Parts: sequence; C-alpha cells; structure tokens
Amino acid sequence: MSTRNSSAPAANAAEPAADAAALRRSVAAGAVGVFVHWFDWAAYAYLAGTVATVFFPAEDSTTGLLAVFGVFAVSFGIRPIGALVFGPLGDRIGRKRTLSLVIFMMSGATLTIGLLPGYDAIGIAAPILLVVLRLIQGFAAGGEFGSAASFLAESAPRRRRGFGVSWLEVGSLLGFLAGSFVFLLLSAGLDEAQLTSWGWRVPFLVAAPLGVIGFVIRNKIEDTPEYRALEAGGTVPSSPARELLRSHKRELLQAAGLMAAMHVPFYAVLTYLVTYETDHLGHSADSAALLSTVISLLGLVLVPLFGRLSDRVGRKPVFVAATAALLVLSTPAFLLMRTGLAGTWAAGLLLGAILAAILGTYAVWSAEIFPTRTRQSGLSVAYNVTAALFAGTVPYLMTVLISATGSTLVPGPYLMVFAVGGLVAALSLKETAGCALLRPEDIGEDVREDVRAAPAERASA
Repeated sequence: MSTRNSSAPAANAAEPAADAAALRRSVAAGAVGVFVHWFDWAAYAYLAGTVATVFFPAEDSTTGLLAVFGVFAVSFGIRPIGALVFGPLGDRIGRKRTLSLVIFMMSGATLTIGLLPGYDAIGIAAPILLVVLRLIQGFAAGGEFGSAASFLAESAPRRRRGFGVSWLEVGSLLGFLAGSFVFLLLSAGLDEAQLTSWGWRVPFLVAAPLGVIGFVIRNKIEDTPEYRALEAGGTVPSSPARELLRSHKRELLQAAGLMAAMHVPFYAVLTYLVTYETDHLGHSADSAALLSTVISLLGLVLVPLFGRLSDRVGRKPVFVAATAALLVLSTPAFLLMRTGLAGTWAAGLLLGAILAAILGTYAVWSAEIFPTRTRQSGLSVAYNVTAALFAGTVPYLMTVLISATGSTLVPGPYLMVFAVGGLVAALSLKETAGCALLRPEDIGEDVREDVRAAPAERASA
C-alpha cells in the first residue's frame, strides 16, 4: 500500500511535464509550416524589384514590377482551390499526412525558385516557370492553415488549447520577421549587381532546409486523438466538403467573419502601414520599417498571452473586446498618426496590441466551432476564401479609396467595417473554451468506450 502511495505523487508530477513536452512537439509540428510560408512571402515581397529584373524583360521596369506583383496576387487567388483540395483531404486521410504533403510541396517549389535561371538565360521560359512555381506554392499554402490549426487544436490539452493554437500565429510573425531580416542583411552586405546576380536566391535556398526539417518533424508525429477516434470507429467522412456545405454553412460563415476581422487588420498594420507612413505621413522608410518590426515583436509576446487568457476567461470576452476596441479606436488611431512621429508610433503599437488579441483567439475559436469530421475543411475554406477576398486587396483598396476621397483617414473606417463583421460573428457564437472537440455526430454508437473516453482523459491532464 505504501509503495503505491509513494509512487502516485511521482506519477502525478510527471503528467504536467509529459503534457508540456507533447505540447512543444505539437507546436513545432504545427507552426513550422507557417513559418516557412511567411518567410518565403516576406522574401518575395521585399525582393520584388530584383525578381522583376531577373525574370522579366529589362525594357520596361514598371511592367516587370507589375508582373511580379501579378504573380504574387495569383498565388493568393489559387489558395481557395488548395483549400478545397487539402481541407477535405485532411478530413479523409488525417492531419499528419496533409501537414507533411503541403510543406513538401511548398519547400520544393521554394527551392526550385532559388535555382531557377533568369530571363537572360532561358528567355520566356523563366517567367513562365516562376508563375508555375508560385502557383504550386499558393496551392500548397491553401492547405497549410487548415491542416496546422486542426492539428494544434486537436493535439493541445483542452485547458491549454488557446495557448497551443496561438503559436500558429507566432510562427507567422517569426517567418515574416526572419524574411525581413534576411532582406536587410542582403541589402546591407551586397551591392545591386551582387543582389541581382545571386543574392536574391539566398532566402529561397535557406527556406528549403527549413522545409526539410519541418517535413521530418511532421512525418514523425502521430495523428491527433480525435482523428484516430474517427478511424477506430470507422466514421471517417467520405465526402467532408459536401457534409460541410450541407450541415455546417452557419459555422462556415461565422468562422469567415472571425477570419476576415483578422486578415484586414493584419495586412493593414503589418504591411500597408509602412507605405502609408512614407506616402501620406512623410516619415522615412527606415522609421516605417522599424515600427513594423517593433509591432511584430510586440505580437510575438502578446499573441500567446492572449491565447492563454482565452483559456482562462473564454474566447468570447477576449475576441469581442478586441474587435470592439478596433471598432472604437481605428479612426482615432489614424487621426493620432497625423500629429507626428510619436503619435504614429503610439497609434501603431495600439493597433498592434489589438491585432495580437485577435490573432491569439480567432484560430482556436474557429477550430472549436466545427465538428472533427469537417474541421479541416471548414478551417481551410473559411481562411483561404477570406484571405483571397480581403487580405491581398488591402494595399490596393487603400490606395484607390484615399485617391478617390482625398482623405488619409480612409483606413480607419475600413477597419471599422471588418470589426463590425467580426463582432457580429463573435456575438452569434457560443463560448467554446474547454469544450470537447469530439462530438456525438463524429462517432457512431458502435465505437468502443475507451476510444470515446480518450480525449476526455487527455483533457484532464
């Protein structure tokens, strides 16, 4: 009896350590893909001028630059198609397999871009191949978020699920910062000729081994307990996309509302704000880039804290407070920017903190509103359709609207519109923090009781 009593505390003490180790493995597997994706995204965006010189005829530099950004836009446009393929595929064959497949495709295309000969070497084949490779990257990226968010939500302990899933966005911010940092090093260390000759290839070649590491990590993990429960019970859906559209249209629209309220401030604050500062406020490019970097660093700290807070007080209070703050403070923030550099920094950091609260909660809340049978399909479609419609269009629409109205306050009301959409979606949703992800509709009555109980046992850890 005494032996059992003495061993029990040791076993109980080991449970949190095992739980923390499992969470770290899950976070690494889930976040590595978004890191690689955003690293590539930042590198391509910052090197757009150089890529235009390498891959498009030199007679018209403006046309070449427009072509590069056109290729950039096309990679966004194809993501919903990738979502429609990889989302249902993940619900049919598992999260692990789609996680491995999408990072293999993204990294392979990125490596090939880094090795691709330019226009001077192979002529028109160069821009054609660039377009094809960017399409492959965009297609694979359409499956990244849904796979990773489903995997993290289903792998994290129930009471720490918000914290676990929030690291998906930490991976995004880290990838964005890493891509920016590599560009800064290249710009400082190489002259224009070196950058055009070979320097532009470095970020794409660096991303390839990162992708290999991610592939190895993802290939070694087990699939999630929830998905294994579907397999054990023989209830893996044969047509999850049809099931999603037939039975979960409401959830799909709600998730889209949450995600649109994330996409627009993300691109407005972290990408468009740099252009806004230089073009409309008269600040230097160095100052604008520094503020963007500081906002990203702030997000690295705040996003997991807001994810953890949502575990404690609920998804709804955190997300509703954040979108309400975005609604009330967006226009005053852009008014504050007019007062000078100090006002711009104060407003930028305020908007960055609001964005961090949204980033810390939207993904886990979206994951929790879908049943396991259609979770990856729902997340993939909602995320990528809203990204294609609202994310990549932010800089273009801001430029057009400011030109048409003559008012530099346009970004404020534009953010307010999507804050309202996010609020409507959030207020229509029930609180889901701490909920079981495996629902009665996911598993038939003939499933063994031990399979049925597995997620509940894991949640108590």
